[in-house]
Amino acid sequence: MMRVYLRVVNVPTFSKKLMNITGISEQWVAVRIKQKEDSKCILWKSLKYLILTHLDVRKRVDVFALSIYSLVVFPKALRHVAEAITNLFDLLDKRVTPILAILAETFRSLSACRKAGEGRFIGCAQLLLTWFHSHFGKVDKVSYLVFPENYSPLKEIVVTPRRDDISDERWMAILQNLQEQDIEWIAPLLLPDEILYRCGNFDWVPLLGIWGAVGNVPLLVLKQYRSR
Repeated sequence: MMRVYLRVVNVPTFSKKLMNITGISEQWVAVRIKQKEDSKCILWKSLKYLILTHLDVRKRVDVFALSIYSLVVFPKALRHVAEAITNLFDLLDKRVTPILAILAETFRSLSACRKAGEGRFIGCAQLLLTWFHSHFGKVDKVSYLVFPENYSPLKEIVVTPRRDDISDERWMAILQNLQEQDIEWIAPLLLPDEILYRCGNFDWVPLLGIWGAVGNVPLLVLKQYRSR
């Protein structure tokens, strides 16, 4: 698997990036950086302390946002913030969207679990749940919504009380017994439009994620679901 972010000359170190984000001294940051699996990390508890005590309100918000990206959206190392997250976080002020990275990491993690036949999903479970409700609306006991033109699934899931009546076993039964007619491949809230399905002469689109790149083949998927 290729690496998306390559270290080149003049790229700030992990400690320097943390110093810029947190506004804390190099000594404080350096003693808290640990090696976790194959990447450098900092313990979430250290950032939690900054969120609660930092005198700069803007820095508190930045550290809190960094924690959300690491613990919820890209949770590779449990209870730790990985260096790759700071690489992406550093680009957000430059108006770089994280959407493609989220899609790539979701695809990569689900594919890895499927190939291994086991494993933990490493990605944003909340976004995956929103996708389930948007595409599996016909399944029994999963909420079905009629989508108005200005509907937003993310806004809907924020204001909807959490459903506790669907157990883990029930979700497993739903996913294992899905039929073709149960799935809306293109969510009803999406208006038909042009899609990107080719990269140069190749019938696939590379998606760049945080820890690597995956090949997405939307044309094959559309053929499987009898789309025009």
